[in-house]
Amino acid sequence: MPTAKATIDNTVLAETTHWETVEGNIYFPPSSIKDPSLFVPTELSTFCPWKGHASYYSVVVGEKTIPNAVWYYAEPYEAALNIKDHLAFYTNKVNVTVEE
Repeated sequence: MPTAKATIDNTVLAETTHWETVEGNIYFPPSSIKDPSLFVPTELSTFCPWKGHASYYSVVVGEKTIPNAVWYYAEPYEAALNIKDHLAFYTNKVNVTVEE
């Protein structure tokens, strides 16, 4: 069964065999997060016309902080209910892979 994984350096942020893919982004379910303490809420908010308002986390791994590396929809519109509270990672900031 394929496994999706989000990592920074050698730290696994999230890992799952069940995820949602929307617009080419893998959305990890909340249960796949390995250490919630690595995720720090930020003030950033963006808007998608069909998904709704996204909120963001920065990721802190050791001495490294990656600002606004993760987004999620706490209250998505009906068309995006399948990704409610799922986390997506900017692939230019976090290594996201799918392995067989």
